[in-house]
Amino acid sequence: MKDYATSVAFLGQWGRFQKVVFFLLCSTIVPNGFGAFTLIFLTDVPSHRCLVPDVGVNLTEEWRRSIIPVQVVNGKEELSRCTRYRLDVVRNLSAQGYSPGRDVNLTDLEQEGCVDGWSYSTDVYQSTVVSEFDLVCGDEWKQPLTASVFFVGSLCGSFFSGQLSDRFGRKPVLFATIAVQAIFTFVQVFSVSWIMFLILLFFNGLGQIANFVAALVLGAEILIGNVRVLYSSLGTCLGFAVGYMILPVFAYFVRDWRFLLLASSLPCLVYLPLWWFIPESPRWLLCQGRVEEAEAIVRKAAKWNKCQAPSVIFEDHSVTQLHANPYISCFISAAIEVPGNISSWLALLYFPRRHSVIGVLLLAAAPLFLVQLVPQNLPNLALALEILGKYAFTCGISMMFAYSAELYPTFLRNTATGTVGTISRVGTCITPFLLKLNKYMKYLPHITLGTMAVVSAFATLFLPESFGRPLPETTEQMKKRERYCPPFYKASTVPN
Repeated sequence: MKDYATSVAFLGQWGRFQKVVFFLLCSTIVPNGFGAFTLIFLTDVPSHRCLVPDVGVNLTEEWRRSIIPVQVVNGKEELSRCTRYRLDVVRNLSAQGYSPGRDVNLTDLEQEGCVDGWSYSTDVYQSTVVSEFDLVCGDEWKQPLTASVFFVGSLCGSFFSGQLSDRFGRKPVLFATIAVQAIFTFVQVFSVSWIMFLILLFFNGLGQIANFVAALVLGAEILIGNVRVLYSSLGTCLGFAVGYMILPVFAYFVRDWRFLLLASSLPCLVYLPLWWFIPESPRWLLCQGRVEEAEAIVRKAAKWNKCQAPSVIFEDHSVTQLHANPYISCFISAAIEVPGNISSWLALLYFPRRHSVIGVLLLAAAPLFLVQLVPQNLPNLALALEILGKYAFTCGISMMFAYSAELYPTFLRNTATGTVGTISRVGTCITPFLLKLNKYMKYLPHITLGTMAVVSAFATLFLPESFGRPLPETTEQMKKRERYCPPFYKASTVPN
């Protein structure tokens, strides 16, 4: 039995059909890059302080300026964000004609919480989810939890979409996840409480990484040869990076969180007509025994490429049974993904998968350990190390998506790739809380992530190599892949 790549070799690798599939699938990933990071702006915390009502509270201007206590934070004086001097006491002192600081020692006054709410700065944002639902002070924990719930949704979406994709097909799940993102992002605009926003955000997360994985697997199964490597690494990840780079531009001009969500949901409608241009995976159809449908797609591709298809395409096919400025900072972070993804593509094209992944993981770990040794008077060096780490992690993520899609047989590929994505979402779920560890030790998040990168590099040694090999169609082909055998294991298996 000829493998799939050999059977469709007559199409070539870069005809009209492959170009249409390549660019349309890459375009479906753009909203993922946009939507995955909208929480950067949706849940940012504006400067705030306790609200002092204007109605019914007669205070002199001098007392209004002094009612918020001054605190020392990190060696700098700033107005308290969560307390004020007791309003009834200040009102009495103001009515009696006392002046703050001259007649009254402010440090002797009793303080109270922000019982009348907060006043938020609009210098950067007109409104965010934080300012809308007061996720500050006593409810500050809700802000990182919001991001974690989104990533939990992504985790669940990765797992269940893989199961559904292997059961019902790559194409239906791809468009279903696009619809899920569009619908729930749009409905979020009308959230009237934090709980409502959180529930809708979870369902929004279901479509995020699931959409990416479905598009990745569909393209990896339709395309062959170097074009498949190009798509799985550079194509999909650049599509994601483009959406990521568009986000700060939109957010710069749309400073209200509801309108930003609206701006991210409506463009998804553009993708619905693509249903008639993006085909189902012929590999998946063959795996399901639907040979005629698979041949019909390939024959249509032959017409698009203006080449002659053989009378029988799939012979004897047997089915397997098994910056200080948040906008500029966000843009720079997104822009780093471009060279990272290009490097990943080149590495996947010319170097073994295991060596490439191990190399970028160690490259990612090194800056995380070294940055804590940089003197405080060399901030640019610290920034350069952090950019290097971001670049290396981008390479690694791009490689792992392509690598994981090459390890598993066709009938299991989407489930397995989705499961890998699911496990990776565990990390993103705890990331908002991991970053809070800097309260206890400034570089504890760096040390934790660096250690995990080193452990992951070691674990990669035990993965099979897939460089230069065709995608496995069956579990038997998968089991024949070469694996690394550590020296201590070889020694232990030598007979006495």
